[in-house]
Amino acid sequence: MTVDSSLDLYVKAAISKKAFGVVVLDVHDLTSIADAFIICSGRSNRQVTAIAENIRTFLKEHGKKPISVEGIREGHWVLMDYGHVIIHVFYDSVRRFYDLEGLWADAERIKTPSLIESENELEEEAMVEDED
Repeated sequence: MTVDSSLDLYVKAAISKKAFGVVVLDVHDLTSIADAFIICSGRSNRQVTAIAENIRTFLKEHGKKPISVEGIREGHWVLMDYGHVIIHVFYDSVRRFYDLEGLWADAERIKTPSLIESENELEEEAMVEDED
């Protein structure tokens, strides 16, 4: 596992709209199409669309515009191409079906500061729930 803050802006954009299961894969040695894949999920088609719209808006505010965005209307699998970073926002059952993490199993997983913070918050919430 590598910690990389250069991808944190992309991760923060997804997490800020309650995307879950965020995974960042370093694919730069495995493919020429991108350096990193960010994969995340939403719990409904509407949430997937909302996450993708939030990512686009958030990144635009930071001077980053996508080369292309596909699938936003359907809300099953939104593909957002930012050149060196490709973001996949999935409806959770569609994510399990396509299993990109399995297809790219050789890719190293990357942690970003926002991802680490989010995971720590989830662990703390789980511990509080266990105490109740």
